[in-house]
Amino acid sequence: MKLQQIRLPLFEVLERHRKSGALSFHVPGHKNGLILSNEMPEAIKGLLAYDMTELPGLDDLHHPEEAILEAQLLLSDFYQSKKSYFLVNGSTVGNLAMILGVCQEGDVVLVQRNCHKSILHGLMLAKVEPVFLQPELNDEWKMAGGITVEGLQEAILSFPDAKALIITSPDYYGKIHMLEPIINLAHKYHIPVLVDEAHGAHFVLGSPFPASAAQFGADIVVHSAHKTLPAMTMGSYLHIYNDRVDEQKVEMYLQMLQSSSPSYPIMMSLDHARHYLANFVEEDIVYTLDEMERFKQDLRLLSGVKVLEGPKVDPLKVTLQVLDGYSGFQLLDALQEAGVFAELADPYNVLFILPLLKKGQPFPYQSALRRISSAIEQIKRKFQPARKDIPFYQPSHHYSKLEYSFKEMGMKKKVLVSILESANRVCAEMIIPYPPGIPLIMNGEIMTHQTLSYLTELIDLGTRFHGGSLLREGKVWVYE
Repeated sequence: MKLQQIRLPLFEVLERHRKSGALSFHVPGHKNGLILSNEMPEAIKGLLAYDMTELPGLDDLHHPEEAILEAQLLLSDFYQSKKSYFLVNGSTVGNLAMILGVCQEGDVVLVQRNCHKSILHGLMLAKVEPVFLQPELNDEWKMAGGITVEGLQEAILSFPDAKALIITSPDYYGKIHMLEPIINLAHKYHIPVLVDEAHGAHFVLGSPFPASAAQFGADIVVHSAHKTLPAMTMGSYLHIYNDRVDEQKVEMYLQMLQSSSPSYPIMMSLDHARHYLANFVEEDIVYTLDEMERFKQDLRLLSGVKVLEGPKVDPLKVTLQVLDGYSGFQLLDALQEAGVFAELADPYNVLFILPLLKKGQPFPYQSALRRISSAIEQIKRKFQPARKDIPFYQPSHHYSKLEYSFKEMGMKKKVLVSILESANRVCAEMIIPYPPGIPLIMNGEIMTHQTLSYLTELIDLGTRFHGGSLLREGKVWVYE
């Protein structure tokens, strides 16, 4: 039976407690927002009034029986899962918990190569043996795509004892790749499918948005509610869809990995994000699409950029490819000077994430358009073309393995060498352009001439990295 999606159970109990006039002699130390320096705005005090702890009637995320339980049941009902959970440590904790909950030490695990760093951290914690599936490469978008059925088939035949398949869909740019045949193939060999669907929390709305991996039989899915829904940063969901996943084991790891003092404002925003989406009606979808399409149409008329488009792309994502040899990083800098902050840039593109709007809800698209147009003109006046086109490295196999196991890497000595000297050495750190947080070179991977050439270009273009702390000095850690 469908539950009443108009309810906001967590907000309701927090609001009731706030209005009760209760006096705080418990944590947190701001005492419902009373203890606040004069420099902080009144709005902060208003938010802190909802920053509670596990008081009677406010429930407990790690043992939900009341409002949090009801809110998670509403979430599960809306996403049609077997069980759903609030995550207050972002999709990172969901990815870690689903890997640890499904995989055991020494298991062979098939993993999409262009995954988020949190997936790799989960593999390390689980001490598994990852087999990385090479994605297709899209020459127009200048980026990696999804894995292929042929590549997965080859990997399964080579590693018939594989215990899990981990895929990322959509990618950061909103592109969807072949989900149904890939999930069906994995299930044919009794391999559970774990999906990092961080950017697809709104796919449950259906067309014109892409289909969720859950629709094609994914076993466990993680969503970043804060990416496309109106949830606070770090607010995410985890959904278990069937008995291929041991929910008790996943819950155990969620309790280990999540804070024992979970944020009530984040949980309240997760309840609100579910409510917002569950009550998103057809006229809201039409209004959102109309506003977005007008914006995109105006962007298409701008000289100096190209709006990348194609089938199976999330309409909330807009990728602008910079023309005439300028880099995405140059446009990003110019946009920021104009007061427009995009989600990310890469050597070729800039990515915008657009909002889900209720009918009649305003959003400053026209102001943004004027600033974007100004920024495009600015890069032509301020910069020289900085981008060099480097051919994609096409691997000879559909899959690859690390040179050393995670255990072996923990025992080996690291040495610092120049980037030029690191060719054909085994990298001893993850080098991750951030955003989007997808590793360029993994800990335990051979530094090929092709990847080093691309790395050098990224450094020259001013890319930010997680890991590779001495890249700016021309050095990198490798194994002795």
